[in-house]
Amino acid sequence: MNKNVYLIELFQKDYKSTWDYQADLLQGIIDVKIKNRREELAIPTDNYFLFVEHPHVYTLGKSGDMSNLLLSEKQLENKGIAFYKINRGGDITYHGQGQIVGYPILDLENFFTDIHKYLRFLEEVIIKVIAEYGLKGERSEGETGVWLDVGTPFARKICAMGIRTSRWVTMHGFALNVNTDLGYFDHIIPCGIKGKAVTSMEAELGRKLDVEEVKMKILKYFKELFEVNEFIKKASL
Repeated sequence: MNKNVYLIELFQKDYKSTWDYQADLLQGIIDVKIKNRREELAIPTDNYFLFVEHPHVYTLGKSGDMSNLLLSEKQLENKGIAFYKINRGGDITYHGQGQIVGYPILDLENFFTDIHKYLRFLEEVIIKVIAEYGLKGERSEGETGVWLDVGTPFARKICAMGIRTSRWVTMHGFALNVNTDLGYFDHIIPCGIKGKAVTSMEAELGRKLDVEEVKMKILKYFKELFEVNEFIKKASL
C-alpha cells in the first residue's frame, strides 16, 4: 500500500478547471487499478491532496435542490458569481476568497475501504485544527461537516464537506471558512439546511487568521489520522 501523498498547491484557480483536474487525477488512479486487475500486476497507485482557493462560485451537489439557490442567472452574472451542478454528494455551498478548500484524491485501498470512516476522519482533522484556536468543533447528526454549538439555537457550520468516490478513489472534499466573506451565504440555503447559520474562524475569533498556518495544521492532523508516510510537494500538471 502506498501511503505517500502528493501535495499540490493550486493557489487561486477557477472551479471548473480544478474540477476537471481532479477528474483527470482520479481517472489516472482508476486506470492503474484496472490495469493491475486485468494483467495481475501490482503497480502502486498514487494519492493526491490539493489545496485551492476558488473565485466566487456556488456548487450544487447531485442530490441538491435548485430552490436552495436564491439568485437568478442574471443576478449571479451581475455579482460575478459562477454556478455549477456537480457530481459530489450534498446540496449547495459557496466557495470564495479566504476559504481553504482541500481536495484529497486518495485510493482508499491504500488506507481503509470505509467511506463513513473517511468522512469522519475529514471532520476530525478540522475539529482538531480549530481546537488549536480555542474553537470547539462538533458533528451534527445526519449533517456532514463541522459545526459549532450543536444542539443549541445558535448552531452554525464552519466547514462544509462533500465527496464522490469511484472504485474506492475519492474526489472533492472540504471547505473551511477561515477569513471568508459570509455575506455570500445569504444568497443560498447552505447545504439545503434551513434555519442554521454559517460562520468562519475570523467571525468567531474577531481577527484575521494566517491561512498558510491553518493549512499546515490541516496537513499535520491529516497525516496523523490517515497515517500518511510523507507529503511530497508536486507542481500541478
